Amino acid sequence: MPAAKKPTRRKTAPAKPEPAKCPACDGTGEASRAVRVGARKGRLTDHQQTGLCLTCWGTGEATD
Repeated sequence: MPAAKKPTRRKTAPAKPEPAKCPACDGTGEASRAVRVGARKGRLTDHQQTGLCLTCWGTGEATD
């Protein structure tokens, strides 16, 4: 009579570490800048303009 097979356990792959956050946008993918008004003086206002982070191109992950 053949020997009974032992059930084998499937090995799980180790979890991948999360990528590092972009230092320029803190992982949000967006960068905010103050709005400047006026042609000659370029006064700063209290308003903010949000755009795509140019360091990580909006992914929020740090580049090498």
